[in-house]
Amino acid sequence: MSSSPEAGLPQLAPPSSNSGLLEVFRRRYLLRLLVRSTVDARYQGTFLGWFWSYLQPFVRFLMFYFIFQVMIGRGGVPGSPRYVENFAIHLFAGMVLVHFFTETFNGGTRSLVSNRSLIVKLSMPRELFPVAHMLVALWHTGPMVVILTVATTLLGWVPDPVGLAAGLLGFLLIGVLGLALALIFSVANVFFRDFGKVVQTLTQFVTFSVPMIYPYTFVEQRFGAAAEYYLLNPVAVAVLLIQRCFWTGSTDDPAETAAVHLPANLFPLGAIMLAVSLVLLVLAQIWFSRLERRVPERL
Repeated sequence: MSSSPEAGLPQLAPPSSNSGLLEVFRRRYLLRLLVRSTVDARYQGTFLGWFWSYLQPFVRFLMFYFIFQVMIGRGGVPGSPRYVENFAIHLFAGMVLVHFFTETFNGGTRSLVSNRSLIVKLSMPRELFPVAHMLVALWHTGPMVVILTVATTLLGWVPDPVGLAAGLLGFLLIGVLGLALALIFSVANVFFRDFGKVVQTLTQFVTFSVPMIYPYTFVEQRFGAAAEYYLLNPVAVAVLLIQRCFWTGSTDDPAETAAVHLPANLFPLGAIMLAVSLVLLVLAQIWFSRLERRVPERL
């Protein structure tokens, strides 16, 4: 009897085969290595590197508090219709998610070009690089969350399940949306390098397109019923969700603050935006899969 030489051997897949994002999480060890090397390169593996990661956002928080709340009274006068209690917390809470989004979007867009040597030499799922940048951006946002938590706790913030769910939904929404856009623009940036500059320009508008340096109440007062179109911006919805988590709980009357300054349908709106972002992520994966085989030759 003769046996086939292939008997008992596992079937091998060609190096170019790719299961997209699923393959990234199957190769978690590669993802961990890439995230760890990126984080270590930024913090340089020293105590001062970690110290600066907390000091810089803390100094930024103090600057915003001094300029907007002390110098120009951006929070308004207590009792006035335009008064925003604990405006510095309102601002910094929004800044946390804006930072997470812009870091994910900008870093993810550059991820394929900046890792050309690995992509050309090694066979690995190329979605690995935008995903790694999203996780690195989340890691860099951690110190800002710690500072925000300490500041709000000193002002009397007590975590509540609804608020924590809002914060988690906000982070999940930004993570999915940022990764979807990173997949789309990272491969586009390989073929047209100007896309990196386009993304940098677009993210400059994010700060002013969300209720961060102004409350959502001002949008309603200025535009009335048309303010509903403002809430078509998923980043704006995510900022409102994290403000529901931290800012409203730091005020004297959290229920009243949420009723006045936040839309009544915030949670359903957040769920809808998350669903839309998930659909966008699927479409982004399809787009990426169709073009990623041509990435090495273009790099």
